[in-house]
Amino acid sequence: MSFKVIVLSVFMLMLSLTPSQARTVPPFYTDAASEWADSVMSTLSREKKITQLIMVAAWSNKDAAHIAEIRKLIMDWGIGGLIFFQGGPLRQANLCNDYQKLSQIPLLIGLDGEWGLSMRLDSTVRFPRQMTMAAMQNDSLIYDMGKEIGRQCKRMGIHVNFAPDIDINNNVMNPVIGSRSFGDDRTDVYKKALLYMKGMQDMGVLANGKHFPGHG
Repeated sequence: MSFKVIVLSVFMLMLSLTPSQARTVPPFYTDAASEWADSVMSTLSREKKITQLIMVAAWSNKDAAHIAEIRKLIMDWGIGGLIFFQGGPLRQANLCNDYQKLSQIPLLIGLDGEWGLSMRLDSTVRFPRQMTMAAMQNDSLIYDMGKEIGRQCKRMGIHVNFAPDIDINNNVMNPVIGSRSFGDDRTDVYKKALLYMKGMQDMGVLANGKHFPGHG
């Protein structure tokens, strides 16, 4: 399977929700990048291609046993990426550098940071949640916030931020979504989510329109 097909699948939901005039390709998705990825994938066995599709959970606030386990998965299995959860920015940056040195193919590093790094990492900037953003009168600020979150992710070596949350807040009994949603109007949610996504992706960080229909 072409790596281009795999990458395009990530954008499929985003593109399906975007008005035709706003359907733009992220700046990091280039023919040269796609050709490089395909050339790397073509050298791998079927098993290695499969492990390249696996992203493993990692923490920067766990013990040496956890770090050893991640290192083993990288060296012995050749996993494709890591998604970091709780920890601290300096600890995570150091671990990320260490893990990247161990990997024969650059790891895809992810974070689940809907309101920025502080959703997972201590001593970092806490941005407002989606419901607060939806209450702002100037939607361009959502793009600016997405861009700044993207800048901070890039500084941390994070390639994909699993944000924003694009669930429709249509169930008051839902214990998961609430303030993490842009609102209960699907058109407004899509418009605001796309501004957030574009801000991050203009900084070279992959966005992710997530949850629907899992929680929303």
